[in-house]
Amino acid sequence: MCINNTPMFTLADELKQLRDKKDDLNAELKDVNAQIDAVDYKLSEMMAETETQNFTRAGTMYYLTTTVHASAVSGAKDELYSALKDNGYGSLVSETVNANSLRAFVRERMEENGDALPSWLNGLVTIFEKTNVGVRKASK
Repeated sequence: MCINNTPMFTLADELKQLRDKKDDLNAELKDVNAQIDAVDYKLSEMMAETETQNFTRAGTMYYLTTTVHASAVSGAKDELYSALKDNGYGSLVSETVNANSLRAFVRERMEENGDALPSWLNGLVTIFEKTNVGVRKASK
């Protein structure tokens, strides 16, 4: 099937240009974030070495902060959750379902149920379809 619809081709070209621009911007953003991290590290080291807690330059205050980051030890998430619950901190623990896993699960159940949502899921999940245009390099 050959489509010679100029407005369609114009939109296709625009979509490709925008996606390419998004890829370029994401790459640039990744690079800028890496530069920010490097300069932030150097400046914080210099401020610590000179025992400078804060300073103001060109109307902007720069100050040292220390944040604590924590995550479960690899493979010990269940034990951490149990320990938190056992010690009265169960409110920190929340169950989640990965959105992609849920989508695949629902799609499979619907396929098994004649493209209809099983009744036991009615009112528990929202279903909607979104149509997009896939873009990839054409093979020669």
